[in-house]
Amino acid sequence: MPRDQLSLTTLARSGFVGLSSVRAQLDELTALTGVPVEDALPAFAVAADPDTALGCTLALVRRAPDRVAPYLRRQDAAQRILRVIGASEGIAEFFLRQPDQLDALTEQVDRLPSAAELRDDLLDAVGAVDGFASVTEEAAWTALRIRYRRRLVQLASFDLEQDDPVDGFDAVAAAISDLAAAALEASLAIARRQVSGTGPGRFPEEEVRATRLAVIGMGKAGARELNYVSDVDVIYVAEGDEEAGVSSGRAVDIATRLAMLTMRGIHDPAIEPGLWEVDPNLRPEGKDGALVRTLESHIAYYDRWAKGWEFQALLKARPLAGDLGLGERYVAAIAPKVWSSASRENFVESVQRMRERVTDNIPDDEVHYQLKLGPGGLRDVEFTVQLLQLVHGRTDDQVRQRDTLSALAALAAQGYIGREESADFSRDYRTLRLMEHRLQLRHLSRTHLMPRDEGDQRVLARATGLAPGAEQLFERWNAIKHRVRGLHERLFYRPLLSAVASTSSEDTKLTGAAGLTSEQAEARLAAIGFRDPRGALAHIGALTGGVSRRATIQRHLLPVMLQWFADGADPDYGLLTFRRLSEDLGSTHWYLRMLRDSTGAAERLTRVLSGSRFAGELLGRIPESVAWLESEDDLRPRSAALLREETRAILGRHSSAESAASALRAARRREVLRLAFSGILGFSTIEELAQGLTAVTENVIAGVLEAIRDNRDDRDLFEFAVIGMGRFGGRELGFGSDADVMYVFRPLGDDQEAAHRAALQVVSELGRLTEDNVLPLDLDMGLRPEGKNGTPVRSLESYRAYYQRWSLTWEAQALLRARGVAGDAALLDDFETVADEVRYPASIAEQAVREVKRIKARVESERLPQGADPARHLKLGRGSLSDVEWFVQLIQLQHAAAVPDLQTTSTLDALRVAAETGYVTTDDAAKLRDAWVFASRARSAMTLWTNKTADVLPSDRVALDGVARLMEYPPGSASRLEEDYLAVTRRARAVFERSFYGQPDRPAPTA
Repeated sequence: MPRDQLSLTTLARSGFVGLSSVRAQLDELTALTGVPVEDALPAFAVAADPDTALGCTLALVRRAPDRVAPYLRRQDAAQRILRVIGASEGIAEFFLRQPDQLDALTEQVDRLPSAAELRDDLLDAVGAVDGFASVTEEAAWTALRIRYRRRLVQLASFDLEQDDPVDGFDAVAAAISDLAAAALEASLAIARRQVSGTGPGRFPEEEVRATRLAVIGMGKAGARELNYVSDVDVIYVAEGDEEAGVSSGRAVDIATRLAMLTMRGIHDPAIEPGLWEVDPNLRPEGKDGALVRTLESHIAYYDRWAKGWEFQALLKARPLAGDLGLGERYVAAIAPKVWSSASRENFVESVQRMRERVTDNIPDDEVHYQLKLGPGGLRDVEFTVQLLQLVHGRTDDQVRQRDTLSALAALAAQGYIGREESADFSRDYRTLRLMEHRLQLRHLSRTHLMPRDEGDQRVLARATGLAPGAEQLFERWNAIKHRVRGLHERLFYRPLLSAVASTSSEDTKLTGAAGLTSEQAEARLAAIGFRDPRGALAHIGALTGGVSRRATIQRHLLPVMLQWFADGADPDYGLLTFRRLSEDLGSTHWYLRMLRDSTGAAERLTRVLSGSRFAGELLGRIPESVAWLESEDDLRPRSAALLREETRAILGRHSSAESAASALRAARRREVLRLAFSGILGFSTIEELAQGLTAVTENVIAGVLEAIRDNRDDRDLFEFAVIGMGRFGGRELGFGSDADVMYVFRPLGDDQEAAHRAALQVVSELGRLTEDNVLPLDLDMGLRPEGKNGTPVRSLESYRAYYQRWSLTWEAQALLRARGVAGDAALLDDFETVADEVRYPASIAEQAVREVKRIKARVESERLPQGADPARHLKLGRGSLSDVEWFVQLIQLQHAAAVPDLQTTSTLDALRVAAETGYVTTDDAAKLRDAWVFASRARSAMTLWTNKTADVLPSDRVALDGVARLMEYPPGSASRLEEDYLAVTRRARAVFERSFYGQPDRPAPTA
């Protein structure tokens, strides 16, 4: 390879881009310094931008060859110099102005200076003695800025030489913050000298000495998180000395002049440019407020006028300069107000809206380049951490940390966020801050926008060491943004935050080791609604006792969850079941984290446990199902297709009928619990629940039947099918409903008896294998021909013959809801054809109509349990389910043959068609539908509430209120539920009597 090409390759490998001009510049550098090109290249290779480093180095050599050249001849010094100016043109410009400061990089910086070292060094630069500068004014400002930048150069050198600059970010930021505090202290010393004396704007030196002024750092300055070029947010506090003759008012005047000069000395243009902006606009009343106030004036403002965001700003307050004792008193006085601010009404929501406004106000062309303010940027981390601190810091002083990273560690240690989330947030925050540092270091200018130019992007990649090139850097940045935004949305918008913020201090003390006495705690628990406060306190102690992380998280969760339990109908049962569940699942990695971090799982769990013994007991058998509470999708009924798919998978995994049936019963319990969750939490209507419960029941019957038949060798002997009857056939099951069924078989050969015996065996096995002690499933054959006296299973021909010869009107009526649910498809179709001939007659005799009415009257008088109030019986009472169903079924018997749409097993569908075709008025149909839906909801709610099946609306007010809550009534609605039920059934009964029995409407009874 030719020498010229080799040289260009070598230059490219060293990181140079402008190869055509670089060789000439290197030759000039060699001529000026005597350093051979091959010796210089390794030093340029460590620079983030070798081209810029070369140009700046040449400019420095031309400016002061005698000063610069000796350093470049030393390999170690040359590398330090080129590394720094290759990452920062701003520092190169400083050296061009002050070439004698280049000796700051002659020796390696192997440690960061302490705050005291920096303060002493900058005070020395202005000749400060006893708080007053001795250097003359203009020279003092210049000396301060030069010494500050010299120290900044050394910090940058240390930063750029770190093996892991991400991990070392916070130490560098802290040192930069200490340097800024030192600069304010030195500037204040200069200001004291300037205001002392006689003449306009001056005060006697003894008065200046007697005036105490504290400079309070806010934001990143207070938290020791400053960037290379940050605005330094401050608040000024002044105090006089009456013994020295300086009143508070006089002290404020003097301190105001000092504050103005201190700020001007930091950032006003001069021989040496200003350092950064000192921003006092976070003070009370902002720009319109007094620049300096006394401590008492500050406290009065925060007590009376301050808004929520001002307390968030004060979270990081720290004395920076001036009278540190006064500053500490200010911080101590303000702290209780900061840590109680989350109790303000809508505090959490106001912080959330503030973050959203910040994002909304970013110009459209900057959103995708914003490192700080954009989605997934630094503000997402900071707002999240600060909100969590303010909410939980009310009662936990361990999270009262100023800086973001310490706060994250404390929040994780105290169990408010997961350790994994804390680690992710911390790593990504450090990485974003490193990128921000390097961006600002390049020109020593304040910016938070990622570069758009590819060359600048490449330099940033090299400066950070995060990626080999621009494309890879942006890929990494986008991944961080996605991660940060996801965590921000999950943590920042936790429903638990608002609840915790509004929790009373008494409730918080219920779980604290140093809180209330047992008697006080029991009284508090009784006051919020627990009927057995002593038992509740024992459960709380069991959940929160000890020093484990599990107990710590429970201590955070329980104050809020106790209030949610108390809002439920049975808080004592809810807390007891929560304890059992926590003991079952507490050692898992996901359970408590889900309750703490999810968008609503904890509140949903309290509603379920305090509102339903049915769900609580079943959840105790399937504790892992609590995970569904995190997602609305998991709380909706699963489709019949998904259930069938799962059944096929179960049958494929199990070779025996016993094991397959066991798995299918477990799947049924799980899906019934899912439906219970859905009903309790209001995600499904009563119609959707009925459809879901019916599908689950069909699925277990069909699956068990298939498993039985797969394990028998007589499929070629007979076909077999299960017919759903009653509410099962109508897809109208509720919680606790029996499944009414009939069984049918068809011989496939001549041996009818053998087929019948085999079918009886299948019926017996089906009953045995679907039986469930945990969640009973009663396959009720009471509606078969001849009832209890009839054979459990008949052949299709036997059914046909029976219905043709012996069928009674009530049996035709029962067939109106007959529907094939499991078994051989051809047999199911043929059975329904036989049923259609019976249930949809071309005409029905008047005598048969009278028989239907007669039987209904007998049912009302004979089947109603002795002593039962007919006005409160949900199934057989006046205007209840029975009235609506008999009314609809009579219309079907009379007219379904002529109106095919009436040929449905669904009560509500048939009622709708009857109204559409004029067999009942729309108004009457609505009254009947309302009664049927209300009674169905109440019936299921009673089962959910008590874990027992019952048909009579309870008279006990506690039980009635529990049922009402499940029906989405507000607390204390027992009487309202009762009144509503009696009213809706009274209206339905009037329709029934008029249209079924032919009786005129009767006036409503008077009280």
